[in-house]
Amino acid sequence: MLDQVIPLCMGLLGLSMLLTTLRLIKGPDLPDRILALDTLYILSLALLVLFGLWLGSSLFFEAALLIAVMGFVGTVAVCKYLLRGDIIE
Repeated sequence: MLDQVIPLCMGLLGLSMLLTTLRLIKGPDLPDRILALDTLYILSLALLVLFGLWLGSSLFFEAALLIAVMGFVGTVAVCKYLLRGDIIE
């Protein structure tokens, strides 16, 4: 059963990534693009975790943790730049 559900979820996540990429390219203003970029890294994180479950490898979970930390720091830096115009004070 799990062998059928995980590829289905991976396909749905791939479709979500495609639609989010379209929002990233077409976004009407900068906050929409930042939100799309944040959503894109969360979707890639979920896809990586599902792929790790499918293969039964713990290496993908470590990579997912790295992506989560880098994505959080990147989102905070971009939001701080939008609010203040400077990242490091």
